[in-house]
Amino acid sequence: MKEAMPVLTAGAGLHETLALLTSQLRPDANHKEDMVFLKDVFSERSLGYLMKIHEKLRQYERQSPTPVLHSASSLAENVAEELQTGPMSTEEKELLHLLTSPHLKAVLSVHDTVAQKNFDPVLPPLPDDFEDELDEESVKIVRLVKNKEPLGATIRRDEATGAVIVARIMRGGAADRSGLVHVGDELREVNGVSVIHKRPDEISQLLSQSQGSITLKIIPAIKEEDRLRESKVYMRALFDYTPLEDKATPCQEAGLPFKRGDILQVVTQDDPTWWQAKRVGDSNLRAGLIPSKQFQERRLAYRMKMGTLPNPKSPKKPASGLRRSFRLSRKDRQGSSGEDSEIGETDFLTYEEVTRYQHRSGERPRLVVLIGSLGARINELKQRVIAENPHRYAVAVPHTTRPKKPHEKDGVEYHFVTKQQFDADALNNKFIEHGEYKENQYGTSIEAIRSVQAKNKMCIVDVQPEALKRLRTGEFKPYVIFVKPRIPESRRRRSAATSPGGGEHGRLTDEDLQEMRQSAVQIDQQYGHLVDRVLIKEDSASACAELRGILERLERDSFWVPLSWMRT
Repeated sequence: MKEAMPVLTAGAGLHETLALLTSQLRPDANHKEDMVFLKDVFSERSLGYLMKIHEKLRQYERQSPTPVLHSASSLAENVAEELQTGPMSTEEKELLHLLTSPHLKAVLSVHDTVAQKNFDPVLPPLPDDFEDELDEESVKIVRLVKNKEPLGATIRRDEATGAVIVARIMRGGAADRSGLVHVGDELREVNGVSVIHKRPDEISQLLSQSQGSITLKIIPAIKEEDRLRESKVYMRALFDYTPLEDKATPCQEAGLPFKRGDILQVVTQDDPTWWQAKRVGDSNLRAGLIPSKQFQERRLAYRMKMGTLPNPKSPKKPASGLRRSFRLSRKDRQGSSGEDSEIGETDFLTYEEVTRYQHRSGERPRLVVLIGSLGARINELKQRVIAENPHRYAVAVPHTTRPKKPHEKDGVEYHFVTKQQFDADALNNKFIEHGEYKENQYGTSIEAIRSVQAKNKMCIVDVQPEALKRLRTGEFKPYVIFVKPRIPESRRRRSAATSPGGGEHGRLTDEDLQEMRQSAVQIDQQYGHLVDRVLIKEDSASACAELRGILERLERDSFWVPLSWMRT
């Protein structure tokens, strides 16, 4: 039975409202941290007392009270003097004791201030040596509430003065949410404990051990930094990062781990070495530290210089170099064009700035590029999807120098050209890839892709991974799918998983399977950062259905693409 929502009465006070609001907070998977934070704040006993005091004052204010007299302190002093002029009874002695007690005198003084409405402070005159007084420190007391979470601030020791300085504020952390602590502030005390002579690691431990309410005594920076606005810079990570394994990070606990392909919102790049970022889609609202693009590139360059990182420009053994007799569904292409061309990114894989893109009506459909490891049979997969819906999908008609067969039509199966014409087109970089098969030349041209897109059809091409360098442009906005076959671990396990007819891998040896694994690993290492989707091919039917679903989403959903594509 659904619980009825409590209703506030018109006369409910602020503390009742606060208690009701606290009781209505429910855990939420997407905002769990926010709910815990709010519940802790609302449950603070001191806040409840303040609400009650506020309510009492408002009730008294509504009565429009007027003071009986404006100088209760003077009257109390006069009465006290009169009492002391002669012998006193027990009651008179008690009254004198009350009138001369510091607490009652303070209350009467406050009464006179309120009655006379004398609220403005009386400031002393400025001293003559005012300029010399500027060095006088102004201390600020900051009280924060945190619940089993880091404070969200890192500290450093100023080498010149020895002061403990706030080095950075992590976006979304307790310090950032408070808006009371800023970069450059000097930290003096934590919960009444002086930190002047403590080491930074001791201070960090003191901060982390403080739970619930934490009180800081700080000296504000002379020029407090403006509050940072949420950045709209998004980066696709091109490498894996584990802060706990990074000895250079200023605070491992504040680091943000991520995987290659994760989309990161970089909220500040003020620090040239350590950026602050959040993972898109992560429920954690706090930002974490990640190495900046420049810093990561410098580290990789150093590793390459020391010989612990391969030179990215050094020749790599292409995946197509694996045993050509075992190319299950692809023709033996040799000499792919554009192998040494750049794709507009730096030598080292760090980050790529991205933005959201959604296909609009009237725009050219995105190019779909299939790459596959050995045994993937991607040409078969491509042809099957196109045959199911030839009005929406099409293949780029390739060029060839082989003679036309009687049943073939020029421009349908192939563009039939002379060897001289083919060589001229190859020399002019008109092919995204080309090669030789049984002494005949074959190639897929850029114009063939454009011809398909001009008909408002989605063009699907299957190419060697090297061709991605030519296709990855703002014109085509390619969506790259890496097709890998499901590879059994051994013949013994494979025998239980294949059909009586042998299945797709029924006649393969363990050596064949190992070569397929190596092919998949090699492509992933060299080109995985360019891949948008990995499709594991269990069988032709399921792979075809999955590919069809991807193509449909490309036409209606939004996707992250390189920002450079939108500027061309």
